[in-house]
Amino acid sequence: MSTLRRDPMPLRGRTALVTGAGRRGGIGHATACRLAAYGASVVVAHFAPHDATQTWGADDVDAAVEEVRGHLATEDAVVAGLHADLADPAEPQRVVDAARDLAGPLDLLVANQALSGSDGPLGELGEELDRHWAVDARASILLAQAYANAHDDTRPGGAIVMMTSGQAQGPMPGEVAYAAAKAAVAGITLTLADQLADRRIRVNTVNPGPVDTGYLGAEAFRAMAEMFPFGRFGEPDDPARLIAWLCTDEAYWITGQVIDSEGGFARHRNGWRP
Repeated sequence: MSTLRRDPMPLRGRTALVTGAGRRGGIGHATACRLAAYGASVVVAHFAPHDATQTWGADDVDAAVEEVRGHLATEDAVVAGLHADLADPAEPQRVVDAARDLAGPLDLLVANQALSGSDGPLGELGEELDRHWAVDARASILLAQAYANAHDDTRPGGAIVMMTSGQAQGPMPGEVAYAAAKAAVAGITLTLADQLADRRIRVNTVNPGPVDTGYLGAEAFRAMAEMFPFGRFGEPDDPARLIAWLCTDEAYWITGQVIDSEGGFARHRNGWRP
């Protein structure tokens, strides 16, 4: 058998924690499904009360977890759900500890959680800055810390993938708190990667671009269609494929990177030239 042939289950025997994964229309859920299909055990962290405040509403978390379970590729792999409010600074450590109890030693961390809404432009900001920092930035850093402290370096393939947004590619009007927190995640990526490199833990961050996870839709696309060369918004599985690949050994030589996955999204057609 050729050593260059791809393993259809490149994450067999590994365990992943994916946060923000309890809604079937989201990137986290699509990523959890991908990781399960690649052979991993997956702990699905979710916080339905946040989604309940959004226009798309809360999903059936049990059904979402069961859908991930339906993608399991090996008999010994498991999928478990875990409720977590990552706005609480104590939660990242608890979540990592609980994930290990549910599925075994953690090899992979996908910090996908994010706070939606509760934002505004300069001149109207207050507690929004703290709320977004807590969920979008602090939680990701504390998750990485808890994961790294617990990681068994004798196991192969340690990887952390965090999520940023397009704040480095163009303005995000009315989203100062969100853009600031997501910029912090992108900004800390190289520093975390450097610290963990000696332990063979890779750290990368993905900007998924405009993905229709329930907040865009047909009307928004009509207003922005000329900015998308492939004729559509991103779909949750578009960034999920990249995230899952970054978790495999095929991405072993990639660390400390902030990777844009935007399908050629051309902001300059709307008057902005980065």
